[in-house]
Amino acid sequence: MLALSRVNKTFNAGTVNEQHALRDLSLLLEDGDFVVVVGGNGSGKSTLLNTIAGVYTPDSGQVVLDGRDVTWIAEHARARSIGRVFQDPMRGTATDMTIEENLALALRRGTRRTLAAGTKRSERATFREALARLDLGLEDRLTTKVGLLSGGQRQALTLLMATLVKPQILLLDEHTAALDPKTAKKVLDLSAALIEEDYLTTLMVTHNMSDAIRFGNRLVMMQEGRIVFEASGTVKSALTVGELVDKFISVGSEVLV
Repeated sequence: MLALSRVNKTFNAGTVNEQHALRDLSLLLEDGDFVVVVGGNGSGKSTLLNTIAGVYTPDSGQVVLDGRDVTWIAEHARARSIGRVFQDPMRGTATDMTIEENLALALRRGTRRTLAAGTKRSERATFREALARLDLGLEDRLTTKVGLLSGGQRQALTLLMATLVKPQILLLDEHTAALDPKTAKKVLDLSAALIEEDYLTTLMVTHNMSDAIRFGNRLVMMQEGRIVFEASGTVKSALTVGELVDKFISVGSEVLV
């Protein structure tokens, strides 16, 4: 579903602030893969997601999504195929619009807009059914402005919007980092349920080593723009947090040598 081939990205090239964010990085995601990405600050995790989403254009290399070369496709044109949830709960929704209006926008992602009524009666039934899956009582608050929701409710709504029309790939960019532990667990569990039920190809970035082991069928560790460790299947499930932290420290030392 997704193939990155020898992707490089450097910021501020030729200056004292030169930063090699991605270094000859290659990554393949099969249809239905749920890949968790871990790594320290500056390891290239967010740059990786931004390159997939089209926010950044690589200096070299290729990005192929479902067999289509999207390396040079603009972010807005690529967005119809990509669902994304950001770390900041405020980034994925329109504050001054209602829950219903936000969902209507998500439902029409990638389609031609008209001057017809914003929401149809049949769509409201779909929205209520989808919101009920969140178990947050939002199905009875369709006309509530999103700005009145809590951070957790808003992030759960953003997740629902990102998956309302099945994306070719779902990008989760530390999407629970700004939430309290109880709310973060609820949003993570909801994410895993939606991914499994809808068989979504997913790339999730996290700093939480426990979550990295618990979720997904594959784990990728990044360091200085490179993939330095991968684990899947029984190898991944057998990992402990201590072992993963030790691996993180050891590969970091190897990269720096």
